Amino acid sequence: MSRITRKRKEDIGLSPYEMKFRGQKKVERTTMELFDFNLDFVHELPVKSPDKLTAYQTKDTISWLNVDGLDDVTLMKKLAEIFRIDNNIMSEIMNPAGRPKVQEFEEGLLVTLKMLQINERTNKLGVENLSLVIKNDFLISFQEDKGDFFDTVRERIRKHKNKIRTAGPDYLAFALLDMVVDNYIYIVGILGEKIENLEEKMTGNVNKQLPELINLYKQELNFLRRYIKPAKEMILTLAKMESEFIHDENRMNYKELQDNINEANDLTDSYREMLYDLLNIYHTSATTRLNDIMKVLTMISVIFIPLTFIVGVYGTNFDYLPELNWHYGYFIMWGIMVVVALLMIWYFRRKKWY
Repeated sequence: MSRITRKRKEDIGLSPYEMKFRGQKKVERTTMELFDFNLDFVHELPVKSPDKLTAYQTKDTISWLNVDGLDDVTLMKKLAEIFRIDNNIMSEIMNPAGRPKVQEFEEGLLVTLKMLQINERTNKLGVENLSLVIKNDFLISFQEDKGDFFDTVRERIRKHKNKIRTAGPDYLAFALLDMVVDNYIYIVGILGEKIENLEEKMTGNVNKQLPELINLYKQELNFLRRYIKPAKEMILTLAKMESEFIHDENRMNYKELQDNINEANDLTDSYREMLYDLLNIYHTSATTRLNDIMKVLTMISVIFIPLTFIVGVYGTNFDYLPELNWHYGYFIMWGIMVVVALLMIWYFRRKKWY
């Protein structure tokens, strides 16, 4: 899974109506899978030829077509023809670097946003583009890579005779979007737990690895915010949109989706502030520790200054130093040095310098 999506140089200046794949190829072959269902039955089958999809547009069922891979231009043009998807809409679908957006066209509603995944061993995040085309009788999902991210929704369709089988493509689109947003919250929670564990390490000795971990988590949170904030704007627009492709009875679900994306956004901001606080705490602890070391070294130096003076005086090369002839002069000198050192230590302690 790609770490980040970027616009390629060769795509600069292309017409928004030109159907050309504008990303990095992630699958060897584009594949399609169809779910066709109502309250009584569920049919799922791989689709080898897009021409077979025409028959499902006239059936009194809900159909979900999932397309894995975006680089087959011929297939994309055929799908655009069958489902009457405007060229600029299909061009947007084939551009994985595009910003999350919602756009209504004559025959449907386009919703795009980013799916995120985390490698819990390396704490690195990956991103994949997801596009949904919501029609009156069809939902088409386009993914860059083949995966099992939506298997939970597939199982709900297979096993449960409830709203997901009867509420229409707009409710099915909500279920997919809800999984993506819940995964945002899950990923933020994983990083958040690791960030909170850093606080415990702050109580012991200053660990030189802590700044590296803090910077790593800060980079990943910034990476999250790069995609969560545009998704928040898109979902806000979607929740407020008056569209014939979103039924009134399902509109409340999109309001709930708005609450979930707000939670994900607030969590990223909260943990980001926590990281800055931890970094400040680390630098403060390191500075305090350095100051303590310097204070000890300074006190040792100050104690030895008068002792060095005494030793220097009696180490001078004069012929006549009266005290040198004293029988107990050596012991007296040591006594004076010890007394001076003890007096200075007592003075420092009285001043509460240590």
